[in-house]
Amino acid sequence: MVYGAISGMIKSLGDPYTIFMTPQENKNFSQSLQGNFEGIGAEIGLRNDVITVVSPLENSPAKKAGLKAGDKILKIDDKITTDLTVDEAVSLIRGQKGTKVRLTIARDGWSVAQEIEITRDIINIPITKFEMKQIDSKPIAYLALYEFTGNSVSEFANSAQKILTSGAKGIILDLRDNPGGYLDSAVGIASWFLPDGQLVVTEDYGNGKKLEHFSEGINKIGSYPLVILINQGSASASEILAGALRDNIKTVKLVGEKSFGKGSVQELEDMRGGTSIKITVAKWLTPSGHSIMDEGIEPDVKVEFTKDDIDNNRDPQLDKALEMLK
Repeated sequence: MVYGAISGMIKSLGDPYTIFMTPQENKNFSQSLQGNFEGIGAEIGLRNDVITVVSPLENSPAKKAGLKAGDKILKIDDKITTDLTVDEAVSLIRGQKGTKVRLTIARDGWSVAQEIEITRDIINIPITKFEMKQIDSKPIAYLALYEFTGNSVSEFANSAQKILTSGAKGIILDLRDNPGGYLDSAVGIASWFLPDGQLVVTEDYGNGKKLEHFSEGINKIGSYPLVILINQGSASASEILAGALRDNIKTVKLVGEKSFGKGSVQELEDMRGGTSIKITVAKWLTPSGHSIMDEGIEPDVKVEFTKDDIDNNRDPQLDKALEMLK
């Protein structure tokens, strides 16, 4: 009853990102940021008051079942999602490996909602994927970043060292379907591209109070021609990184679709008995002063997937990025 009363009080603020977490919810949240948990492997958020898939994680049951960024979750099993918080929805979707969950999904382009059954599994969140690609015999480093967890900076550093010894003539940084994570990880990764002291992101608390985060100045791969891939599944720390690199390095181009627009800052306050409250305290601004919240990040070159692209396993966004680096 006390937990319910606190949750109701927090909901009255009308902010979907300010939430109370019970001991189990708090444990699940901590596990997801450490990089593993049991569930279907999909980041979800609230868009226009509807529980929405931000992104399915790479190689997850959600991805294999066909969930896509932007899918609206109308029901979880038999529970209608109206009035659920994001974390309440997460607690219903997560569960033990081998069990099943039914999601009723509405998708742009569908005339009726469809039910998708997904078998839960242990989700080990992949951090990076590194490959060398060619365009007109020119070597291009392709680096996908899937999540900003506690070990993202070290994983990125390993990939960055590979780039430095690869003979690459350009870099494609793929932030598509990356739902974000730790702010510190975004700043740490941006530091590989930016000189010491360059502004990465500003936390705007209102009433003139601001907190600025600056590059640590590693700056070992900032001189490479760079194209960044984004889509509506790029959220939070992904938007911070994309915005910081475009604002600071004028040759950087963003390709794909408008990002999710999750630009608010939450502070996690530990409470009694293993509970916690996550409270929105500020909004993120890119170095140029652009507010990420709700507005998102617009690409320089808009490229969308067609049904034909999906059916034939084509990636026009990646193709465009390679063409631009040619």
